[in-house]
Amino acid sequence: MPYPKKPIADNKIAVEPTSITKLGQTHFRSFIDFIRSQGVIGLAVGLVLGGAVTTLVKSMIDNIVMPPIGFLLGSGQGLKGLSWTIGQTIGGNAAVLNYGLFLNDLINFVVIALVVYLMVRLLKVEKIEKK
Repeated sequence: MPYPKKPIADNKIAVEPTSITKLGQTHFRSFIDFIRSQGVIGLAVGLVLGGAVTTLVKSMIDNIVMPPIGFLLGSGQGLKGLSWTIGQTIGGNAAVLNYGLFLNDLINFVVIALVVYLMVRLLKVEKIEKK
């Protein structure tokens, strides 16, 4: 049952609810076509898996690789425990250079970059072909 158009104010006319529904359906279809044509789902899956791989690699490095290295270097906390006290501040606090944290993050980055590189090579997606 179509709704009659009624003037609301001076020159404004009420919008029919069916026209809003049609407009919404058109935009929804366009959005779905955009997702399909641009590969947004693949991008989303890649981001989720990338986050999971990052967490896994970070855990492996922090819990398996770093403790033996720290043990060899004399630190009970792995590389994270390595630091150098370079002096004292005016307030009497120790000025500490935590180079072990940097080395730990650097190793994390290198291993994650290596895993991503190997995944790209394994899946053979070095070149993306345009349609």
